[in-house]
Amino acid sequence: MKLAVALKHDLGKPDAPRVIASGRGYFAERIIERAEENKIPVHQDDHLALMLSKVSVPSTIPTELFEAVARVLAFVYRVNGRVNQ
Repeated sequence: MKLAVALKHDLGKPDAPRVIASGRGYFAERIIERAEENKIPVHQDDHLALMLSKVSVPSTIPTELFEAVARVLAFVYRVNGRVNQ
């Protein structure tokens, strides 16, 4: 069954990223559709999605996931052209 988790992070703010949506099946498809409709890059990492799906919505990510989420955010910022490669 498909799983999707949406994160929000404000570039330049010291706050940790937050889980703002999480869902399986139909809800996962809707999260992905909304991201694509809003031109938000989608990164597939099944293991990270599984770990993040255990975080309450809305909550900041746990410290043990900071490094993995930082890699995803670096990918997103590169795709958006916000950070030099």
